Amino acid sequence: MYAFRKTFAVGSFTELEGWHYAVDFKTALILSQVLGYALSKFIGIKVVSEMTPGKRAFAILTLVMASEFALVLFAVLPGQWKLLSLFLNGLPLGMIWGLVFSFLEGRRVSEVLGAGLSISFIISSGVVKTVGQWLMLQFAVSEYWMPALTGLIFTLPLFISVYLLAQVPPPNQQDIQERNIRPPMTAADRRQFFYKYMPGLLLLILTYMLLTGIRDFSDNFAAEIWTSLGFGDTPSIFSKAALVTSFIILGVISLVMLVKDNIAALMTNHALIVLGTIIIGLSTLLYQSHWLAGDVWMIMLTTGIYLAYVPFNCLLFDRLLSAVKDKANAGFLIYLADAMGYAGSVGILLYKNFFDPNLSWLHFMQQSAYLISILGSLMMFGSAYFFYRKLSSQQSRLATVGSAG
Repeated sequence: MYAFRKTFAVGSFTELEGWHYAVDFKTALILSQVLGYALSKFIGIKVVSEMTPGKRAFAILTLVMASEFALVLFAVLPGQWKLLSLFLNGLPLGMIWGLVFSFLEGRRVSEVLGAGLSISFIISSGVVKTVGQWLMLQFAVSEYWMPALTGLIFTLPLFISVYLLAQVPPPNQQDIQERNIRPPMTAADRRQFFYKYMPGLLLLILTYMLLTGIRDFSDNFAAEIWTSLGFGDTPSIFSKAALVTSFIILGVISLVMLVKDNIAALMTNHALIVLGTIIIGLSTLLYQSHWLAGDVWMIMLTTGIYLAYVPFNCLLFDRLLSAVKDKANAGFLIYLADAMGYAGSVGILLYKNFFDPNLSWLHFMQQSAYLISILGSLMMFGSAYFFYRKLSSQQSRLATVGSAG
């Protein structure tokens, strides 16, 4: 999916005849795509949480092919109409993650599967940018055709991968016993679950908004940030940074599977997120103090971002649902958080362009790192306190009822 979404970010898009607006054209393109992606997340709260297993594979292929058609429109439509094409590109892609993870949730090995899936988007984001820049440098492909051609290269692997994904068997009885069944949800189910755990969920969603903002920002403007650090003519830097980060995240996240108690695992995920936010702020401080080179800082920063970001996309919510007895699925929680997260991402882009337009992308990233490090840590401590008390209390009541029976 990332071959159809992220490749265009490696282009500069500095010149467009007739463009005389306060927002530069590349930022306008990113905003258009993110707006479509964010709207998709709100739609996904209903669609993904209600999707039955038999329809998931067809839905994935249909949505991704619709996004490829939008990339062809991006190449051929004139001038400002390109903004509409990227909005249409982001609109179907926002539901892919939830549909894919729906195949994997509710299993004793969901941490390993989820970590692998999460690593895929870290690696993919770097690899597809390398492919896109390679097409432009080696074959003189225009930056407007480059996204569609990159998507075409990955179309056959996409179909093969979705076919194989559809062969994954459903959770077995032991999975269900340890991690609970994950049925489709109705609107009433969604309301009941949200209000029951609202304080903790709001803290998680606010933290995720900050993390989505910096993750999306660092991803969309990676070319500009690396250029400012002196790596503008090194296409392989995207893949190198992504691979180093991926191996670290995969190793750390997979260890959560060893924690059998669901409440303890939920708290472990909270701790990993706090560790990630601390790395974000600490690595930036060390870089600005000249203790770290630019490429080392970016790798550490990216590692901190994804260490905090990845648990939200599957592991944290999967363990939360394993610890409760309510009717729910991870798709609902992921898309509830994602919808607000991408709304926050749009807000960050608008703030940067209208309220602090002269600040460089690099310095904006550094300032954001400190804010997220402090606020993110505090909110995650609050969330951990709420859920630990809430779930421990529920567990105690269930034990009392069981002993009385």
